[in-house]
Amino acid sequence: MSDMESDLKRGMVAWCRRQGIPLVGVADATRWHTPPFVPWMPEDFFPQSIFLGTESVVVIGLPVHLPVIETTPSIFYHEHYNTLNRLLDQFTYQIAERFNQAGYPSVSLPRDGYGSIEVLRESPVAFFSHRHAAFLAGLGTFGLNNMVLTQGYGPRVRFSSVFTTARLPPDPLMKIDLCTRCHRCVEMCPARALPEDPYPLGITRKEACTEYSAALFRRHASPCGVCIKVCPVGEDRQHFDRTDPGIYSRQYPDPALARAWAHVRRYGLKGAGKEV
Repeated sequence: MSDMESDLKRGMVAWCRRQGIPLVGVADATRWHTPPFVPWMPEDFFPQSIFLGTESVVVIGLPVHLPVIETTPSIFYHEHYNTLNRLLDQFTYQIAERFNQAGYPSVSLPRDGYGSIEVLRESPVAFFSHRHAAFLAGLGTFGLNNMVLTQGYGPRVRFSSVFTTARLPPDPLMKIDLCTRCHRCVEMCPARALPEDPYPLGITRKEACTEYSAALFRRHASPCGVCIKVCPVGEDRQHFDRTDPGIYSRQYPDPALARAWAHVRRYGLKGAGKEV
Protein backbone atom coordinates (compact mmCIF):
# COMPACT_ATOMS: atom_id res chain seq x y z
CA MET A 1 0.00 0.00 0.00
CA SER A 2 1.13 3.53 -0.72
CA ASP A 3 1.63 6.49 1.59
CA MET A 4 -1.40 8.03 -0.12
CA GLU A 5 -3.57 5.08 0.89
CA SER A 6 -2.28 5.27 4.47
CA ASP A 7 -3.12 8.97 4.51
CA LEU A 8 -6.52 8.15 3.03
CA LYS A 9 -7.28 5.84 5.96
CA ARG A 10 -6.10 8.37 8.54
CA GLY A 11 -8.29 11.03 6.94
CA MET A 12 -11.27 8.68 6.82
CA VAL A 13 -10.92 7.71 10.49
CA ALA A 14 -10.57 11.37 11.49
CA TRP A 15 -13.69 12.23 9.48
CA CYS A 16 -15.61 9.42 11.20
CA ARG A 17 -14.60 10.72 14.60
CA ARG A 18 -15.84 14.20 13.67
CA GLN A 19 -19.18 12.67 12.67
CA GLY A 20 -19.50 10.95 16.05
CA ILE A 21 -18.90 7.43 14.69
CA PRO A 22 -17.22 5.54 17.56
CA LEU A 23 -16.38 2.29 15.76
CA VAL A 24 -14.30 2.15 12.58
CA GLY A 25 -12.28 -0.78 11.28
CA VAL A 26 -10.64 -1.94 8.07
CA ALA A 27 -10.32 -5.52 6.79
CA ASP A 28 -8.17 -6.68 3.91
CA ALA A 29 -10.54 -8.29 1.40
CA THR A 30 -8.32 -11.37 1.24
CA ARG A 31 -9.30 -12.23 4.84
CA TRP A 32 -12.55 -13.72 3.52
CA HIS A 33 -10.48 -16.29 1.62
CA THR A 34 -8.88 -17.63 4.81
CA PRO A 35 -11.79 -18.64 7.06
CA PRO A 36 -11.07 -17.88 10.74
CA PHE A 37 -13.51 -20.65 11.69
CA VAL A 38 -15.77 -23.19 10.04
CA PRO A 39 -18.37 -23.47 8.74
CA TRP A 40 -17.74 -20.37 6.60
CA MET A 41 -19.76 -18.59 3.91
CA PRO A 42 -19.64 -19.51 0.18
CA GLU A 43 -17.36 -17.45 -2.06
CA ASP A 44 -20.33 -15.64 -3.64
CA PHE A 45 -20.64 -13.70 -0.36
CA PHE A 46 -17.02 -12.47 -0.43
CA PRO A 47 -16.46 -8.73 -1.10
CA GLN A 48 -14.41 -9.39 -4.26
CA SER A 49 -17.27 -11.48 -5.65
CA ILE A 50 -19.80 -8.68 -5.11
CA PHE A 51 -17.66 -5.69 -6.17
CA LEU A 52 -14.83 -6.78 -8.45
CA GLY A 53 -11.51 -5.24 -7.54
CA THR A 54 -12.27 -4.79 -3.84
CA GLU A 55 -9.04 -4.51 -1.86
CA SER A 56 -10.34 -3.29 1.49
CA VAL A 57 -13.59 -3.30 3.45
CA VAL A 58 -14.29 -0.39 5.78
CA VAL A 59 -16.76 -1.16 8.57
CA ILE A 60 -18.39 1.44 10.80
CA GLY A 61 -20.58 0.89 13.84
CA LEU A 62 -23.14 3.01 15.66
CA PRO A 63 -24.27 2.07 19.17
CA VAL A 64 -27.82 1.16 20.10
CA HIS A 65 -28.58 3.14 23.25
CA LEU A 66 -29.19 0.64 26.03
CA PRO A 67 -32.14 2.40 27.75
CA VAL A 68 -33.97 2.46 24.41
CA ILE A 69 -33.59 -1.23 23.60
CA GLU A 70 -34.63 -2.08 27.16
CA THR A 71 -38.17 -1.09 26.18
CA THR A 72 -38.39 -3.62 23.33
CA PRO A 73 -40.81 -4.40 21.79
CA SER A 74 -41.73 -0.72 21.47
CA ILE A 75 -42.10 2.15 19.04
CA PHE A 76 -39.15 3.70 20.90
CA TYR A 77 -36.73 0.96 19.83
CA HIS A 78 -38.42 0.54 16.42
CA GLU A 79 -37.74 4.18 15.50
CA HIS A 80 -34.28 4.17 17.10
CA TYR A 81 -33.33 1.17 14.96
CA ASN A 82 -34.59 2.88 11.80
CA THR A 83 -32.67 6.05 12.65
CA LEU A 84 -29.44 4.08 13.03
CA ASN A 85 -29.99 2.40 9.67
CA ARG A 86 -30.54 5.75 7.94
CA LEU A 87 -27.41 7.22 9.52
CA LEU A 88 -25.34 4.18 8.54
CA ASP A 89 -26.51 4.40 4.94
CA GLN A 90 -25.67 8.11 4.84
CA PHE A 91 -22.25 7.74 6.45
CA THR A 92 -21.12 4.80 4.32
CA TYR A 93 -22.23 6.60 1.16
CA GLN A 94 -20.16 9.62 2.17
CA ILE A 95 -17.12 7.46 2.93
CA ALA A 96 -17.40 5.72 -0.44
CA GLU A 97 -17.72 9.05 -2.21
CA ARG A 98 -14.65 10.41 -0.40
CA PHE A 99 -12.70 7.45 -1.78
CA ASN A 100 -14.18 7.91 -5.25
CA GLN A 101 -13.14 11.55 -5.32
CA ALA A 102 -9.65 10.50 -4.23
CA GLY A 103 -9.46 8.26 -7.31
CA TYR A 104 -10.34 4.86 -5.81
CA PRO A 105 -13.57 3.23 -7.10
CA SER A 106 -15.71 2.42 -4.06
CA VAL A 107 -19.31 1.54 -3.14
CA SER A 108 -21.34 1.55 0.05
CA LEU A 109 -23.63 -1.33 0.98
CA PRO A 110 -27.17 -1.03 2.36
CA ARG A 111 -27.47 -1.77 6.04
CA ASP A 112 -30.45 -4.10 5.56
CA GLY A 113 -30.31 -5.82 2.21
CA TYR A 114 -33.82 -7.24 2.05
CA GLY A 115 -37.14 -5.97 0.78
CA SER A 116 -39.54 -6.93 3.57
CA ILE A 117 -40.15 -9.33 6.42
CA GLU A 118 -41.96 -11.59 3.97
CA VAL A 119 -38.79 -11.84 1.87
CA LEU A 120 -36.85 -12.78 5.01
CA ARG A 121 -39.36 -15.54 5.73
CA GLU A 122 -38.56 -17.02 2.33
CA SER A 123 -34.78 -16.61 2.66
CA PRO A 124 -33.40 -15.24 5.97
CA VAL A 125 -29.97 -14.40 4.52
CA ALA A 126 -28.65 -11.10 3.14
CA PHE A 127 -26.27 -10.88 0.17
CA PHE A 128 -23.48 -9.65 2.49
CA SER A 129 -22.82 -10.04 6.21
CA HIS A 130 -21.82 -6.85 8.01
CA ARG A 131 -21.34 -8.88 11.19
CA HIS A 132 -18.62 -11.01 9.65
CA ALA A 133 -17.08 -7.88 8.14
CA ALA A 134 -16.99 -6.26 11.59
CA PHE A 135 -15.31 -9.36 12.99
CA LEU A 136 -12.71 -9.38 10.21
CA ALA A 137 -12.13 -5.63 10.70
CA GLY A 138 -11.18 -6.24 14.34
CA LEU A 139 -14.21 -4.56 15.89
CA GLY A 140 -15.39 -7.49 18.01
CA THR A 141 -15.92 -11.22 18.46
CA PHE A 142 -18.94 -13.45 18.02
CA GLY A 143 -21.13 -14.34 20.98
CA LEU A 144 -23.60 -17.12 21.67
CA ASN A 145 -26.34 -14.89 20.22
CA ASN A 146 -24.63 -15.03 16.79
CA MET A 147 -23.95 -11.30 17.07
CA VAL A 148 -20.64 -9.43 17.16
CA LEU A 149 -19.78 -8.28 20.67
CA THR A 150 -17.74 -5.10 21.13
CA GLN A 151 -15.87 -3.86 24.19
CA GLY A 152 -17.73 -0.56 24.34
CA TYR A 153 -21.28 -1.67 23.63
CA GLY A 154 -21.42 -5.46 23.72
CA PRO A 155 -23.70 -6.58 20.85
CA ARG A 156 -25.63 -3.29 20.92
CA VAL A 157 -24.11 -1.98 17.69
CA ARG A 158 -25.40 -1.62 14.13
CA PHE A 159 -22.72 -2.10 11.46
CA SER A 160 -22.40 -1.21 7.79
CA SER A 161 -19.66 -1.51 5.20
CA VAL A 162 -17.85 0.11 2.27
CA PHE A 163 -16.00 -1.78 -0.47
CA THR A 164 -13.03 0.08 -1.90
CA THR A 165 -10.22 -0.58 -4.37
CA ALA A 166 -7.87 1.35 -2.09
CA ARG A 167 -5.38 -0.88 -0.26
CA LEU A 168 -5.92 0.60 3.19
CA PRO A 169 -3.83 -0.55 6.18
CA PRO A 170 -5.95 -3.29 7.81
CA ASP A 171 -6.71 -3.47 11.52
CA PRO A 172 -5.80 -6.56 13.57
CA LEU A 173 -8.46 -9.07 14.53
CA MET A 174 -9.56 -8.97 18.16
CA LYS A 175 -7.78 -11.78 20.01
CA ILE A 176 -9.82 -11.94 23.22
CA ASP A 177 -13.21 -13.66 23.37
CA LEU A 178 -15.72 -11.17 24.79
CA CYS A 179 -18.59 -13.62 25.28
CA THR A 180 -18.98 -14.72 28.92
CA ARG A 181 -21.12 -17.77 28.03
CA CYS A 182 -23.72 -16.65 30.59
CA HIS A 183 -26.48 -18.05 28.32
CA ARG A 184 -28.84 -15.16 29.12
CA CYS A 185 -29.45 -14.60 25.41
CA VAL A 186 -30.31 -18.28 24.92
CA GLU A 187 -32.59 -18.48 27.96
CA MET A 188 -34.46 -15.21 27.35
CA CYS A 189 -34.94 -15.44 23.58
CA PRO A 190 -38.72 -15.20 23.13
CA ALA A 191 -38.54 -17.26 19.93
CA ARG A 192 -36.31 -19.98 21.43
CA ALA A 193 -34.14 -19.53 18.35
CA LEU A 194 -30.66 -19.59 19.86
CA PRO A 195 -28.62 -22.78 20.32
CA GLU A 196 -26.73 -23.80 23.46
CA ASP A 197 -23.51 -24.30 21.52
CA PRO A 198 -21.35 -21.26 20.70
CA TYR A 199 -21.22 -19.79 17.20
CA PRO A 200 -20.41 -21.10 14.61
CA LEU A 201 -21.04 -24.67 15.79
CA GLY A 202 -24.49 -23.84 17.13
CA ILE A 203 -27.12 -23.33 14.45
CA THR A 204 -29.54 -20.45 15.01
CA ARG A 205 -33.14 -21.31 14.16
CA LYS A 206 -33.51 -18.41 11.75
CA GLU A 207 -37.03 -19.41 10.77
CA ALA A 208 -38.16 -19.13 14.42
CA CYS A 209 -36.52 -15.73 14.79
CA THR A 210 -38.06 -14.53 11.53
CA GLU A 211 -41.54 -15.73 12.45
CA TYR A 212 -41.36 -13.89 15.75
CA SER A 213 -40.08 -10.78 13.94
CA ALA A 214 -43.00 -11.03 11.50
CA ALA A 215 -45.43 -10.90 14.42
CA LEU A 216 -43.65 -7.80 15.74
CA PHE A 217 -43.64 -6.26 12.26
CA ARG A 218 -47.43 -6.52 12.06
CA ARG A 219 -47.56 -4.41 15.24
CA HIS A 220 -44.91 -1.96 13.92
CA ALA A 221 -42.72 -3.15 16.80
CA SER A 222 -39.89 -4.90 14.98
CA PRO A 223 -37.08 -5.75 15.48
CA CYS A 224 -36.94 -7.87 18.62
CA GLY A 225 -33.49 -7.23 20.12
CA VAL A 226 -33.93 -9.18 23.36
CA CYS A 227 -30.70 -11.14 22.83
CA ILE A 228 -28.63 -7.96 22.60
CA LYS A 229 -30.54 -6.23 25.40
CA VAL A 230 -29.75 -8.87 28.02
CA CYS A 231 -26.07 -9.37 27.13
CA PRO A 232 -23.88 -8.34 30.12
CA VAL A 233 -20.90 -7.36 27.92
CA GLY A 234 -20.16 -3.71 27.18
CA GLU A 235 -18.90 -0.57 28.88
CA ASP A 236 -22.25 1.06 28.13
CA ARG A 237 -23.66 -0.88 31.09
CA GLN A 238 -21.51 1.17 33.45
CA HIS A 239 -22.37 4.37 31.60
CA PHE A 240 -26.12 3.82 32.01
CA ASP A 241 -25.82 2.20 35.47
CA ARG A 242 -27.02 -1.16 34.22
CA THR A 243 -24.30 -3.39 35.60
CA ASP A 244 -26.80 -6.01 36.82
CA PRO A 245 -28.35 -7.83 33.84
CA GLY A 246 -30.71 -9.51 36.30
CA ILE A 247 -33.00 -6.48 35.93
CA TYR A 248 -34.41 -8.14 32.81
CA SER A 249 -35.91 -11.08 34.65
CA ARG A 250 -39.68 -11.37 34.64
CA GLN A 251 -39.75 -10.40 38.32
CA TYR A 252 -38.52 -6.90 37.48
CA PRO A 253 -36.50 -6.26 40.66
CA ASP A 254 -36.61 -2.50 40.00
CA PRO A 255 -40.26 -1.30 40.05
CA ALA A 256 -39.34 2.14 38.65
CA LEU A 257 -37.74 0.60 35.57
CA ALA A 258 -40.67 -1.76 35.14
CA ARG A 259 -43.12 1.16 35.15
CA ALA A 260 -41.02 3.09 32.63
CA TRP A 261 -40.80 0.13 30.21
CA ALA A 262 -44.50 -0.66 30.57
CA HIS A 263 -45.44 2.97 29.88
CA VAL A 264 -43.44 3.11 26.66
CA ARG A 265 -44.89 -0.20 25.42
CA ARG A 266 -48.47 1.04 25.84
CA TYR A 267 -48.21 3.62 23.07
CA GLY A 268 -47.52 3.87 19.35
CA LEU A 269 -48.10 0.24 18.39
CA LYS A 270 -50.94 -1.78 16.99
CA GLY A 271 -52.48 -3.58 19.94
CA ALA A 272 -50.47 -1.44 22.36
CA GLY A 273 -50.58 -2.66 25.93
CA LYS A 274 -50.63 -6.33 24.96
CA GLU A 275 -47.63 -8.56 25.48
CA VAL A 276 -46.28 -10.31 22.37
